[in-house]
Amino acid sequence: MGTFGFIIHPIDVSDVSRKFPVAKKLPDRWVEFGMSLMPPIKISHITGVESRYGKAEGWFVSCPLTPRLMLGLPEEKVLRKITAAGQMAADLGAKVVGLGAFTSVVGDAGITIRRNLDIAVTTGNSYTAGTAIEATEKAASLMEIDMDEANVLVLGATGSIGKVVSLIMADNGRHLTLCARDAGRLEQVARSITERTGMVPRVTRDLPEAVRAADVVVCVSSAVDSIIDPRDLKPGALVCDVSRPRNISVEVKKIRDDVLVIEGGVVKVPGNPDFHFDFGFPPGHSYACMAETMILALEENYVDWSLGRDLSLERVTGIGKLAKKHGFEVAGFRSFERPVTLEQIERIKDSARRRRNGSVA
Repeated sequence: MGTFGFIIHPIDVSDVSRKFPVAKKLPDRWVEFGMSLMPPIKISHITGVESRYGKAEGWFVSCPLTPRLMLGLPEEKVLRKITAAGQMAADLGAKVVGLGAFTSVVGDAGITIRRNLDIAVTTGNSYTAGTAIEATEKAASLMEIDMDEANVLVLGATGSIGKVVSLIMADNGRHLTLCARDAGRLEQVARSITERTGMVPRVTRDLPEAVRAADVVVCVSSAVDSIIDPRDLKPGALVCDVSRPRNISVEVKKIRDDVLVIEGGVVKVPGNPDFHFDFGFPPGHSYACMAETMILALEENYVDWSLGRDLSLERVTGIGKLAKKHGFEVAGFRSFERPVTLEQIERIKDSARRRRNGSVA
């Protein structure tokens, strides 16, 4: 049986107070200070991951730091705490460990952590990239958006997921805009895309202007807060938000009934998996980054599949084939931890048509 671990962490202090109710009575800064002193925590034992070709078990281990703490504390200290969580997973029996959410962003995207562990390490970003594209294309079809003609915006295009998503989108001939904070790295990504595909993407650091022009937005940035203003979105726009923390806030549901926001990278896991931990998904579903770790365990192929800030197309397509072999599949759409129905999508399209025709303020 294959074994794996996966490192998770609280997104904000409210996540901590769900586990430790006393935290609700304390100032956030006190809670975060206490978290910075805590060791890693074993959260749960994962069972029932099974395909025709193998079985796997694993463990969730928490690194008790929020994204704000990871950015605010000395990088060396943060990497030590993530490494300690990885070591706990190894001590529990894991032979590969996945870096969840912000733990895959800090420092050199897992390379230093791998050097200090005797087990394989992966960020899960290859499968995340592949499933984000698949989910976006499926949702675009339902929204009646022609991806060959649509203006596609990749937000966070200089990150490891953003670069490979941009390359795949460009290779498919899309009208592509790349947006990120670092102008130099943005130009490098654009040049690389042009060299490989012949397509010349538009680059910008003006996020509001880019959002206003986009039919499809793929969010893969490492921003700590939501950065998209829902009022900037076009009527009928599709947003696939892969980022954790989210790049777009739940406010969009209150003020925009004419756009579709989906969570990227959600997959159905084969077998009868029990995570013994509620992270807001239906039973048997996980993030793609978690699933990549499970796939490697099912294969008993303990390699550093996705590591560092450069992903290869070969790894993206390769993990996709292994996922299909074992029965992993992109799940139905979810938006802010709730399922999206076909009826909801039809209502969104109706609202978008009315807004375009000027009948909605």
